Amino acid sequence: MADVLGEIGSVVWGPFVLIPLLLGTGLYLTIRLGGLQVRKLFPALRLALVQRSDEGADGDISHYQALTTALAATVGVGNIAGVATAIHLGGPGALFWMWVTGVLGMASKYAEAFLGVRFRTTDANGEKSGGPQYYLARAIPNRFGLVLSLLFSVFAVLASFGIGNMTQSNTVATSIEGSFGVPLWLTGVVLTVGTGAVLLGGIRSIGKVTAGFVPMMIVFYVLGALAVLLLNLGDIPAALALIVTDAFTGTAAAGGFLGSTFILAVQYGVARGIFSNESGMGSAAIAAAAAQTRHPVRQGLVSMTQTFIDTLIVVSMTGLVIITTGAWDSGIEGAGMTAAGFDAGLPGEWGHYLVTIAVVFFAFSTVLGWAYYGERCMERLVGVRGVRPYRAVFTLVVFVGATTELDVVWNFSDIMNGLMAIPNLLGLLVCAGFIARETRAYLAHDPDLRQEPAFSTLDGPVDASVR
Repeated sequence: MADVLGEIGSVVWGPFVLIPLLLGTGLYLTIRLGGLQVRKLFPALRLALVQRSDEGADGDISHYQALTTALAATVGVGNIAGVATAIHLGGPGALFWMWVTGVLGMASKYAEAFLGVRFRTTDANGEKSGGPQYYLARAIPNRFGLVLSLLFSVFAVLASFGIGNMTQSNTVATSIEGSFGVPLWLTGVVLTVGTGAVLLGGIRSIGKVTAGFVPMMIVFYVLGALAVLLLNLGDIPAALALIVTDAFTGTAAAGGFLGSTFILAVQYGVARGIFSNESGMGSAAIAAAAAQTRHPVRQGLVSMTQTFIDTLIVVSMTGLVIITTGAWDSGIEGAGMTAAGFDAGLPGEWGHYLVTIAVVFFAFSTVLGWAYYGERCMERLVGVRGVRPYRAVFTLVVFVGATTELDVVWNFSDIMNGLMAIPNLLGLLVCAGFIARETRAYLAHDPDLRQEPAFSTLDGPVDASVR
């Protein structure tokens, strides 16, 4: 099974399927939107982190809570173990391609969040529900759109048990066991109880929890990484030069590193970049759809900042720590490589404890965010009657993940991530013209995101002429 899944994953994430589709879609949307992710980054950050909400607007949670819920789902073990894996397999140049994926992915993240709000619905419980499972069918009102939406829903539910559950709880349990000697089963029980307690309250409970500790966990980790980089300040220019040159030439064997090629640098940089920031997967649009917002453009720009924070800040910190300290050629893999970098970069031998604590926060927050993604897609498939059973099963699977070897699950998760992204990316390409036109119309009225819109959010399907 592991061999079969490995072969499937190499095709899905190979140079002829997802890599060109992800980069091509991000580049195309960047062009159609006129470099929106650069032009409007600072107004978007102000709206997300300073203003935080559109008072009185329709929705379940604030701008800020929608952002932190999405950040909770994306800032996970991919930012610690995923970066290390990319560098281990693709060399330091893989970090460059993670950056490229992040910059282009900001346009994809904007587009999917825009569509998530633009075509959201209200479920039988009175809660907002949206994301690719709805906008693919409503924005492309034909059989093609319906098929894309159903495929996304199925793949997202399956992925939620992998990337959003078992891989996260397993990483937490094994990291705590390695650092503190706590048995796997005990960590599993604590994680399971904590997850169940939060999920009982639905998106409002998730939003309150993530709004409280997601900023704290990111600041904690980034400050630790900055301390390492300040202590190794003289090595940063050489590290940056190595990242850029190896991105286009590959890396020769050195120390415990076996060497890589240009193709491997691109493949693992893009694959682990999307694993980390989820741009193009469509998942963050599910959280965006619950936001209290006056217009889809506003929430799209807020959601866009998630990729900036995840990849261009947190991922960069991890990658630079690994490369400046020389941990990248130590022969260690995964989170252990990141821990080795912190150990080497900080005085004493306590750096790995900092990484373990970060893993706990990052992974638990990812479990909460993906629980919401999965339940919204389950609601799309079978209605609200499927939400409570899904929450119960999801909570129990946390314990299974914490106490079980997961080599096959990691491969399965990579495949489901890719299969989620394909229908979503195709939908973004089809709707690119529509997204660009509504974006220009709104920003012509409110270029700095400071005014109330002169027109209300549109709703319902669009015909082919607007695309």
